[in-house]
Amino acid sequence: MNRINQLFERKQENLLNIYSTAGYPQLESTGEIILSLDKAGVDLVEIGMPYSDPLADGPTIQKSSTIALQNGMTIRKVLEQIKTVRDQATLPIILMGYLNPVLQYGFEAFLKSCQEVGVDGLILPDLPLYEYETHYQGLFKKYNIRLIFLITPQTSTKRIRKIDALSNAFIYVVSSAATTGKQAGFEAKNIAYFKRIQAMNLKNPILIGFGISNQATYQTVCQYANGAIIGSAFIRMLEKSQHIERDVVAFVEGLNVSTVAK
Repeated sequence: MNRINQLFERKQENLLNIYSTAGYPQLESTGEIILSLDKAGVDLVEIGMPYSDPLADGPTIQKSSTIALQNGMTIRKVLEQIKTVRDQATLPIILMGYLNPVLQYGFEAFLKSCQEVGVDGLILPDLPLYEYETHYQGLFKKYNIRLIFLITPQTSTKRIRKIDALSNAFIYVVSSAATTGKQAGFEAKNIAYFKRIQAMNLKNPILIGFGISNQATYQTVCQYANGAIIGSAFIRMLEKSQHIERDVVAFVEGLNVSTVAK
């Protein structure tokens, strides 16, 4: 069974998914960050494949991607790095990126490589739902890779139901129409949106991302979802870090994950 599905079988509340850009802050930082997050008790790790023309990334993650590309990060390199630490890391590993580099790599070849190195899921925000359903769904099944879809406050109920029907991991609930790293908290309209999704009783777990940066925002979204995704705040921490393992553990401890109200 895929590690993502195994995770949700044993845990349904207060999950924490941390995003980190591959090759940032240093080219060889990726493996150390994955292992440090695993040691800190994070439930999933989302590794960003840096791309020069992102759609949803805010300035913090864009900057980290630019530095990672300058460091020499490539898709092949991040796959090699994951392979190196996969036997030591127990948590599910998700790759997040954009379609063009994957197509250049070769779609099936990429999925095969992901399976070989131990990647469990993919987030490709610009892969159309129709294209997945008609052209790629069978390949994801063949290589036991889960595709995670995003929904936003503008996503129609019909489309959410369609995404839920096609999904077999979790659904990434984008908290607002802004890019990553823009929000400092949640307004009433955000909470109303979370409640609307929660009331739909989707078959897949949901994780909320965008705008979660501290204990308060993490605790808020965990009231309405199975967990949270934190990206920009983690990248900002790495930018200042002098000791990755120590600072990663401190960052996770600062969220007080274990004390979130059930």
